[in-house]
Amino acid sequence: MAALDHEKLIAYVEKMPAFPKSVQQVVHLSSDLNASAKDIVHVIECDPVMTVKILKTINSAFYGLPNKITSVQRAVVHIGLNTIKNLALAVAAMGMLNRKNKAHFNTDDFLLHALTTAAISRMLAERMGLSSSECSDGFVAGLLHDFGKAVFAEFMPEEFRSALEKSKALQLPLQQTELEFIGLNHAQAGKILAEKWSLSEPLSDAIAHHHSPEVGSNPLRDCIFAANQISKHLHFGNAGNPVIEPFPDFMITRFGLPLVLLLDELGDLHAVENEALAFVRG
Repeated sequence: MAALDHEKLIAYVEKMPAFPKSVQQVVHLSSDLNASAKDIVHVIECDPVMTVKILKTINSAFYGLPNKITSVQRAVVHIGLNTIKNLALAVAAMGMLNRKNKAHFNTDDFLLHALTTAAISRMLAERMGLSSSECSDGFVAGLLHDFGKAVFAEFMPEEFRSALEKSKALQLPLQQTELEFIGLNHAQAGKILAEKWSLSEPLSDAIAHHHSPEVGSNPLRDCIFAANQISKHLHFGNAGNPVIEPFPDFMITRFGLPLVLLLDELGDLHAVENEALAFVRG
């Protein structure tokens, strides 16, 4: 069985349904030092579907803004241009999921897990006192942390199905069985995707190491790691990984509480799940 390498993964990504032209333009303009915020807002506003999706996301309860935002221009004022770019990317990426993949990977369950992890990650970032842009990055990273699995489900369905089945049967971490059957795990694949999409280094790093909290120091990564375990503990969706990873000592220090007590402090999170369910079905 041939292992999936960096070049093959990029080749597979190129075969996925293309991002809407508006998103491609937003990414391009974001890396152009001469482009203005007005240029980027104009591109998004000329795509009514993208505009509706972005506004729907930031006005949803699981994103958590106190006041309703009715235009992309207002959104830029409130949450920043970079966040709008990242949200456009994340929303477009979620729209690329193939519900009829041969790996029998349930993309609705996957999306529910991604959305709840995103919302909880943002809550934890706020609790940690991170800046509003970092909190928004926590949300985007939560949305995209498992996106490597979507590529595996689409282009290596047999191998990915084997990894999912062994992970479930033996209660092994999915990232471990992915390495066995694919030669790359979804976090490594996610880092390649994040770099291809020109996400910031802290955001890319958070996605790359969301199963390896001992690597380096990144508050965003810590938020995703914790949110991921909380989402799994509460059975919010299912992204194929049955193992709830324990908090390392430094993570307990970071949040001031172990997992169970942190859950108690966050209170009833089923409103987050219900909002995410409505989003998935809507």
